[in-house]
Amino acid sequence: MDYNKYIKNVPDFPVEGIQFKDITPLIGNGKAFKAAIDEFVEFAKEKQADIIVGPDARGFIVGAPVSYALSLPFIPIRKPGKLPRETLNYDYELEYGTNSLEMHKDAIKKGDKVLIMDDLLATGGTLEATIKLVEEAGGNVVGLGFIIELIDLKARDKLTNYPIKVLLKY
Repeated sequence: MDYNKYIKNVPDFPVEGIQFKDITPLIGNGKAFKAAIDEFVEFAKEKQADIIVGPDARGFIVGAPVSYALSLPFIPIRKPGKLPRETLNYDYELEYGTNSLEMHKDAIKKGDKVLIMDDLLATGGTLEATIKLVEEAGGNVVGLGFIIELIDLKARDKLTNYPIKVLLKY
């Protein structure tokens, strides 16, 4: 499927100079969204994932349907203060600032095979934080899945140890 026709470019969002890739037309089209999720479901099967993880907030949109389709647990990675129990925390940089992510401390067990899903691979800051949280909990990251990769930001260069599935590259 040509997913490119479902992505809209929004200049200067969220700050001036950023060319935001809007996935809402893709997820707003049932057939296109299903096709994209089906590709990620096959990737998860290939990697024999035990758990699907998605960072706040658009990782939920991509990861939760994959988790549902495979009857696997979905673990949300949240911004600080959003999870009610004891958490692991990791601070990171992203393409337009800094942030922190948290995960419930007991969400992943040693040896769990984890597939991380998100909408966008840009600088890799959010992904790095997510990987660190998963690995600190004892999980093994078996793959990374994204709707979009911004290739000029070269995040993939930092991820040579992980299989990556990307639907679109810009």
